[in-house]
Amino acid sequence: MISRETPRIFATPLARRLAGENSIDLASINGTGPHGRIIEKDILAFKARRPDSDALLQSRPFTISPIDEEDHSRRYYAVGSFEEIPHQLMRKAIARRLTESVRNIPQFSLDIDCEIDNLMRLREDFNGDAPETSDGQRLWKTSINDYLIKSLALALQRVPEANVTYTPQAMLKHKHSNIGVAVSVPGGLISPIIQFAERKSVREISDEVKTLAQRAKDRALKPEEYEGGVSSVSNLGMYGVKRFNAVINPPQSTILAVGKGEERMIVRDGVPIAAKVMTLTLTCDHRAIDGALGAQLLTEIQHFIEHPASMFA
Repeated sequence: MISRETPRIFATPLARRLAGENSIDLASINGTGPHGRIIEKDILAFKARRPDSDALLQSRPFTISPIDEEDHSRRYYAVGSFEEIPHQLMRKAIARRLTESVRNIPQFSLDIDCEIDNLMRLREDFNGDAPETSDGQRLWKTSINDYLIKSLALALQRVPEANVTYTPQAMLKHKHSNIGVAVSVPGGLISPIIQFAERKSVREISDEVKTLAQRAKDRALKPEEYEGGVSSVSNLGMYGVKRFNAVINPPQSTILAVGKGEERMIVRDGVPIAAKVMTLTLTCDHRAIDGALGAQLLTEIQHFIEHPASMFA
């Protein structure tokens, strides 16, 4: 006769005590401690998401929501403990495309810090030169994002090997830098495309971004205005986010994630000084762009941001 031993469950004494007090089977928990050991926070997390809380049991008999054939998530939550909000078409499309991106595209990310003091001064001077209307409003007002779009577009022209799209049959090498701009709209996110961004002035880019963003919020974009492109800019710096990894929007090959600009101490010529610094994170499709090529592209972006006058050369 062959004996089969029950696999040993590793847990801390505190975790075992908490599990016993709350009638929790340790075998149903994945430990996050060293070597998979179950620790206190694992028990507390399991208890927090378990639907049969004492309050719910006292208020109504515990029942389970119907289970969809494609989605079994509802079974973890008691009927009446949540509100069900049907997905809008945009949210379904976003979920489908991002799932496709993560599943099908091998992605890696690279970070770089950029000093933006020169860029801030140039932007301030440029906006300050804008004529005023009769009601005192400036005719134009560029944002840092507009300069980032221009920098990415020019960098792709300097590194044409990165201005590409991978297909199973061939690599598509693009002649122009068509850049998407992530815009938050009710119910989701959409990235309208700035066509031929390398040819346009920062002011033209600024005006086009504003127009496309408003049309996106009005759900008036045409498919050709948000499909395609070779790269995108996603900026969360205005929300205080320091850095993040953005997910590539197929069929694009890269996406530039922008963190907030903040005062940091840097060392220049051996002397510590304060400077305004922004962290950029470039996510790349490894099928089309290798590490060295991605680093070259990111370095070119940094060059344009730290030497903004070169955008107009």
